[in-house]
Amino acid sequence: MNQPYFKNRKEKIKPYGQMVDVFDGQMHVSRMGDGKHTIVCLSGLGIGLPSADFGPLMRRLSQTHTVVSVEYFGVGFSSQTKRPRTARHYVEEIQSALQNAKLNAPYVLMAHSFSSVYCEFYASTYPDEVKVIISLDGTSTAYIGADMPSFVKKLLVVAKFQQAIGLTSVLAPLVTNKGKLLRLGYSKKEVDDILSYAGFAINNNILDQISGMTDCIKETNVLPYPKRVPYLKIISRKTYETKNKQINMSPQSYQKEHLARIGEHAAYMILDGSHFIYLHQVDRISDITNGLLAELDL
Repeated sequence: MNQPYFKNRKEKIKPYGQMVDVFDGQMHVSRMGDGKHTIVCLSGLGIGLPSADFGPLMRRLSQTHTVVSVEYFGVGFSSQTKRPRTARHYVEEIQSALQNAKLNAPYVLMAHSFSSVYCEFYASTYPDEVKVIISLDGTSTAYIGADMPSFVKKLLVVAKFQQAIGLTSVLAPLVTNKGKLLRLGYSKKEVDDILSYAGFAINNNILDQISGMTDCIKETNVLPYPKRVPYLKIISRKTYETKNKQINMSPQSYQKEHLARIGEHAAYMILDGSHFIYLHQVDRISDITNGLLAELDL
């Protein structure tokens, strides 16, 4: 495999936004629009280049708002860090990246999947800095499953080896429908860049993040969610109706227990689509966001 070729191609891609100093490294913050509210898009696990992955949604939201994508350490253009991958550290890093990018709170935290856990921790720790959380098919902090089995950790190491020899870089274009992504609103550059970064999505920071998922949920679960921070959970119909074999309850109970933990002020909506709901529901998510923020401003 010619992994040096893929790496050289990846390193020629320039950051979409600015690199800001955060603790022992640099994080990438990309920005669109110049509206009153600052919406912070935070990706789920396994996304190689969030600043491109959120492209269509960010463009739509930026018609009315300031929209930014913050890439965690070990993700996208950001460097790696030696800091332990705890929920508290993720929140400190998000906060520092936004402040160093001269973006002022309060923020609208728009989190996909596991990033919702970090956002709950953020709101519980710094409630004055969060206007509202909009969770896109977010992970529940009410359900604490078993720790990750050792065989899964071994599989992650194997995946890192496959990446190192270039196998992942070869497979990514073969399993990706470029035409479909273009029809969903991605630019050709975003599609090409996403594919280039897909072959480099695994590193020590990511392995530590995945291994520590249960600990991050536990870390967040003990913090009461502040009643003054609104919470809207947008759930994909597929997630809401499909049984997850790793979770010992119905998908509906999983969601309802999570909303109950947040409190009576939590709201939810179910939209047609898969877990990556923001790929197929750009206009609907934008309309929901606009309506919610208009209501909060009354």
